[in-house]
Amino acid sequence: MKPLSADIINFLQGQEFVIVSTLDSQGKIHCAAKGIVDIDSRGKIYLIDLYQAHTYTNLQKDPRISITAVNGHQFIGYTLKGRAKISQRAKIGRDMVEEWQKRVVQRISQRVIRDVRADKKSPHHPEAKFPLPEYLIEVEVEDIVDLTPRHLKYR
Repeated sequence: MKPLSADIINFLQGQEFVIVSTLDSQGKIHCAAKGIVDIDSRGKIYLIDLYQAHTYTNLQKDPRISITAVNGHQFIGYTLKGRAKISQRAKIGRDMVEEWQKRVVQRISQRVIRDVRADKKSPHHPEAKFPLPEYLIEVEVEDIVDLTPRHLKYR
């Protein structure tokens, strides 16, 4: 496992979602948006998956995974590569489910605040229709790729 710096953790915690890439049975890349529910600085990231579909099937056959997050405005981002382990819904800790629900409420609240500020009225809040998580993806980070262009790094 590769430890995660405070900068990486703070960056990831500020993301509404990340892009998770897995490999299907033909070796083709599959990408999907997933939500981070927790991060362990020792090198573990916990993702909630709401649907038991392609990502789930792919990880059962091949645990290799990457997590990518970017901020186009700041022109920074990271790809974290590693191996995943699946925990079924019955084995997801109550604290993880509660943290996920808290994040969903925050997303809805942020959407409403943005709409009010923009003087927009929208009954569309997709997060409110999210099902309960089907399973938890526990990723052990093995490699970290800093996507920030070299000439833009402050350090």
